[in-house]
Order: sequence, then structure tokens, then C-alpha cells
Amino acid sequence: MRLNCSKFLFVFIFSAFLFASCSTSPIASNSSPTSTATQTSSELSTETGTETVNSEATPVSDNLSASIPGFKELPRLEGKATVVMTVKGLPITIEVDGTNAPISAGNFVDLVQRGAYNGLMFHRVERDPSPFVVQGGDPQSKDPKVPATDLGTGSFIDPKTNKIRYIPLEIKPLGSDKPLYSKTFKDAAVSQQPVLRHKRGAVAMARSQMPDSASSQFYFALSDLPPLDGSYAVFGYVREGMDVVDKIQQGDRIDSAKVTQGAENLK
Repeated sequence: MRLNCSKFLFVFIFSAFLFASCSTSPIASNSSPTSTATQTSSELSTETGTETVNSEATPVSDNLSASIPGFKELPRLEGKATVVMTVKGLPITIEVDGTNAPISAGNFVDLVQRGAYNGLMFHRVERDPSPFVVQGGDPQSKDPKVPATDLGTGSFIDPKTNKIRYIPLEIKPLGSDKPLYSKTFKDAAVSQQPVLRHKRGAVAMARSQMPDSASSQFYFALSDLPPLDGSYAVFGYVREGMDVVDKIQQGDRIDSAKVTQGAENLK
């Protein structure tokens, strides 16, 4: 599947702008290099090539992720859960998939249960020239005095450690028993498609160029976005209320987010 010319050009230009304006080095305090999901021009190809997986996806317990404090203690979702997010009084029902993305899903459900998303702003909405993403989840947006244009670098501070909770890049290839961690499919020479793809309505973690830099920011895919497959972690899909997502504007806020089913699957 290929992007049409206008969408390809938009992603290319948007990517170049984003990477030119985001730092790749660690930022102190509660600012992380988290950014809108995007690709560099060299990663925009949807070709799978001829290489195959040269090793099985790395289990969480065996992954060497020294850059993520408390890696083994991160929340996990064992199974599925349903989250209802309300925006401007209208519900968006999200099926969160802990079967195929246990850490990304567990992090999201944990933050929902903490009330971390309540009142936060959607600070980036990209629809022109083609529908792309709606992004939110920056804790800094809790402050109504902070303009949307200044957002995009905030992360969740874990009250237990008083440090940013980072989660690893987590993408499960088709045919694998476990997700691949801390590497894009390109870097790991994985030719399979991911189980959870960037279809319209996908919900995924935003991050910077560094694979393990996701924290609390997430995005809704407004259309099928195959160039992002294998590079960003999808952890669920909008099952009802995509019409609400389509109407979100920059500056709109999340009224509330609640786990309505599957809370017992959070470990």
C-alpha cells in the first residue's frame, strides 16, 4: 500500500520540520523529547524487502533497556480493556490491546486510572493536506495558561520515583509470540507487518527519534498511515466515536477518561 503524492509530500515536509525543531538529547525536569509520531524521509518506504526476522522478538524480561529506570516494574495489561474518553461532552470508545502491546497498553490504562488525562489538551491536529493525526497527553497542558504551540515535550512524572516514566518502543510482528522492544522493524531487519497497524482509528504512543522516549503522549490516526507501521507503537483502536475524533480541534480538552471494562487485567 502506498501513500498518494499529496500525503507523501505532507509527511515528508512535516517530518523534516518536526525533527528540525525537536531535541534528541535528554531534557531535564519533566520535559522529554516526546513528539508527534512521524518519519524521516528515509523511513517513508512501505517496502518490506527480502530480509526476514533473524531472531525472535525479545521478551520484556530479557530486554537490555538500561536507559529506562524501573523497566521491569512498568504497568502491564494482560488482555484487553475498554477506555471511554469524553471530549466536548461526546464519548470515544477505545479498545486497548494488552495482548499484543502489554506495556504500551498498561501504561495508558494506568494513566487513565490515575486521572492523568483528565483536562489535558489536544495540542496538535494535522488534517491538511490529508488527514494525519490528533495528538494529546502532554501533562503541561493541564495549565490553561500554556498555549498549544508551546506543548509537545511534557511527560508523566511517576510519583513513586519523582522521575519521568519512559516506556520502550513495543511492536509485535505478525507470526511472533512476543513484541519486539526498543528497535524499529527497520533497525531489527524485520520484514513482517506488525500485528497492530496504523489503520484509521489506531491509537498509538508518540515519541521522539529515540525509540524508548514515549511516556504519556498519544495520538489518533485520522487515516491509514502505513509509513508509520513498524516504527511507532499502536496499542488500541477507536471502536466507537471516530466521528468525535474527526471533529477535534487544536486546543480541545479531554473532559474525562475512564476504564469501563478490563481494569482487572492491569498488573
